[in-house]
Amino acid sequence: MSTPTIDDAAIDELRGALGGDLIAPADDAYEEARKVWNGRIDRRPALVASCESTGDVVAAVNFAREHDLLISVRGGAHSTPGYSTCDDGLVVDLGPMKAVDVDPDAKTARVQGGAKWADVDGATQEHGLAVTGGRVSDTGVGGLSLGSGSGWLERMYGVTCASLLSSEVVTADGRVVRASEDENADLFWGLRGGGGNFGVVTEFEFRVHPVGPIIAGGMLLYRREQAREVIPIYRDFMAAAPDEVGGGLALMTAPPEEFIPEDVRGQPAVGIVYCYVGPPGDGEEALRPLREATDPVLDIVQPMPYAALQQMLDAGNPTGIREYFKIDWLEDLPDEAIDVVIEQAAEMPMPFGQLILAPMGGAVSRTDNDALALTVPDAPWAYFCLTMWMDPAEDDRAVAWTRGLHDALAPFALGSLAFPNFIETDDAPNARVRESYGDKYDRLVEIKDRWDPGNAFRLNTNIIPSGG
Repeated sequence: MSTPTIDDAAIDELRGALGGDLIAPADDAYEEARKVWNGRIDRRPALVASCESTGDVVAAVNFAREHDLLISVRGGAHSTPGYSTCDDGLVVDLGPMKAVDVDPDAKTARVQGGAKWADVDGATQEHGLAVTGGRVSDTGVGGLSLGSGSGWLERMYGVTCASLLSSEVVTADGRVVRASEDENADLFWGLRGGGGNFGVVTEFEFRVHPVGPIIAGGMLLYRREQAREVIPIYRDFMAAAPDEVGGGLALMTAPPEEFIPEDVRGQPAVGIVYCYVGPPGDGEEALRPLREATDPVLDIVQPMPYAALQQMLDAGNPTGIREYFKIDWLEDLPDEAIDVVIEQAAEMPMPFGQLILAPMGGAVSRTDNDALALTVPDAPWAYFCLTMWMDPAEDDRAVAWTRGLHDALAPFALGSLAFPNFIETDDAPNARVRESYGDKYDRLVEIKDRWDPGNAFRLNTNIIPSGG
C-alpha cells in the first residue's frame, strides 16, 4: 500500500484542532514517535496524533474516517503483534493522557486511556489500593484491561476487567459515550475482554482493592540444575496456598546484577516471584513451607512496597527488545509436563527469554464468565513463553524455538487462547479469535455491528462485522 496523499490544508486543520502534536514523516519527532515497545515491529504511519484530551481523540478519529485512513490506537505501545502502530495510517496516540484520579472512600479510580500501570500504582498506592495490573509497569492500562488482564493480584482479585466499572469511549462515528452496566450495557460487556474492537477508550473506571502499600514480596532464585526438585515443590505449595498468594516461576537467565551471587550471574536459573496480598507477617508465614522445602541461592522476599514488586521485571523488558510469544493454559502440571518444560528451557537460545509457569486458581477460577466478553479458563496453571532478543539475525531461530516449545507442551494444554491479546499475527488470527470467544463470538459481532459496522477499529484481534 502506498502512503495516502492528504491535502496539506486538511492536515493543517487537524493540527490546529489538536491540543497535542500532529507528527508527520518530515518532522524531527517522527522517528521517535513511530517507535513501539517490540523491536520486531518497524512501521511508518502517515500521521501520529498525540492526543491530550478526549476532544483530540474525536478529532483524530473523525479525520481518519473522512480521509479513509487506517486507525491504530496506541496506549502503552506494548502490543506484541504490533497493533499499536501501522503503515500509511493514523496512529491515535493516547500517551499524553495519563491522569489517574482515586476516590479512596468509594474505592474507585478513574484512569485515562494513555496511562501505564506505573501511573496507576503510583496513585492508588498512596491510599493502600490497587487493581490487577501488568507484571511490567511500563505496560499500558488500555491494552491489558481490554484484552488480557493477568497480573500478580489475579488470584486475589481476578483479572483486570472483572474490576472495570465503566468506560468513556470515542466511537467510530466520533461520538463520546459512557459504557457501564446501566448505560450502553452491550458495549460495556464487549469492552470487558473484547479488545479494542468497539472504539477508543479514553477513560477507565475501576474498582480498586486493599493492597499494601507494604507487602511481603520479592524473589527466590535457584540454580537451573535445581529445577527438577523445585518446580514440583512449588506446584504443590501453590495447590495449598490461600488466594492471597500470587506470583510465578520462571526458567530464565539470572541477571548480571550485583545482588545476584557472582557465580550465578548470567547463568540459566529458576526464579520464583512471590506476592502476598495482606499483612507482611502473614505473607512471611505463608511462604515458610516453600522456604523450608527448598534451598535458594538468593532469597530477597521481604516487606517491600507493592509498587516496587510491580517494577521488578522492568529491566528485563526494555523498549526496543524483540519479542515473540506462545501462551496456553495447562489442565494440570504433572511430572511429565515439568520434564518437557525443563528439557525445552535448556535449549532456549536467548538470554532475555522467559518460560513462566503462572499459578491460576483463587479468584481466577471463580470468574463470572457470563459477565465478561473474556472467557477465563478454570485451569490451575498457565505458561507464558516470552522469547526476547536484541539481534534481528536471531529472528528465525527465536521464533522456531518458541513454536517448538508450544508444540511440545500441547499434550498438557487446553489449546484454547481465551485471552485475545495472546494471539500472534501468524497464528491464523481470525480463526483463533472465533475459537477464543467460542459461543460469545456471535454476540460480539452484534455489538460490533452496532458500534463499528465499517470495522474502523480493526488493528486488533479483530471481530469482523457481519457486513465483512
